Amino acid sequence: MNSYRKPHRYKKKKPIYRNRFFWLGLLTVVFLFSIFYFLFLSGFFQIEKIIISGEDKVPTEEIRSRIENKLGNKILFWQTKSIFLVNLAEMKKDVLAAFPGLAAVEIKRNFPDGLSIIVVERAGIAQWFAGERSFLLDNEGVIFETSSPESDFLKIVDANNSDNPALGLKVIEKEELSRITGKIWPELRDNLKIPIKEFLISSEDKLTVLTQEGWEIYFNLQGDVEWQLTKLKAVLEEKIPQDRRVDLQYIELRFGNFAPFKYKD
Repeated sequence: MNSYRKPHRYKKKKPIYRNRFFWLGLLTVVFLFSIFYFLFLSGFFQIEKIIISGEDKVPTEEIRSRIENKLGNKILFWQTKSIFLVNLAEMKKDVLAAFPGLAAVEIKRNFPDGLSIIVVERAGIAQWFAGERSFLLDNEGVIFETSSPESDFLKIVDANNSDNPALGLKVIEKEELSRITGKIWPELRDNLKIPIKEFLISSEDKLTVLTQEGWEIYFNLQGDVEWQLTKLKAVLEEKIPQDRRVDLQYIELRFGNFAPFKYKD
């Protein structure tokens, strides 16, 4: 007896456009692209406004130009200045490197289309001499601007004769500079009434103070400056009469509890 088999019926596939998952996926792609376009390509978030404040000596337009050069980015084949894509850290680093006269830069996003740049300029507290050149020195020990040798700033001379330092270079440690400008200089000028010509740094720890009377004082910048000043005051008051100061050659303060001195031959 022959068995009867029903013919196999093939189920007809639906067109892809009638598949709900197709439309769900398509809507998701459109939605994501719309978000992408709105954030990164639309004009709403493109940086147009740059506000700079705090500058005095450094030209505003030069700072603005450096900032604008860092705004552009490329996504595939689209150019964009989206506020979300700017690298603030790199921008800050670039501005500080370009302008040695700036001590600090703060950059913030001003949504939807702006940047706010606040700069802090360096202030000179002393003058640094290297070879034939002179520079303004800030409280961090950084030289940031050339200066006239005849200025009224406290004068610090680099006896190692590094005559070609670059602006923005740290030439002296902040702590050592503070000992000179905050302790030694005020004590000599205000309390001991010693007229000073300049401070001479000849090694890592030796500071020579040249007085306008022609004699010298030797300090150890790495030692106890307060104690050295105490020794100086004692020897001037007890062993060296005021009228004999002009005959001094030097007073040595760097070693031990003594302050040996020598008169000129």
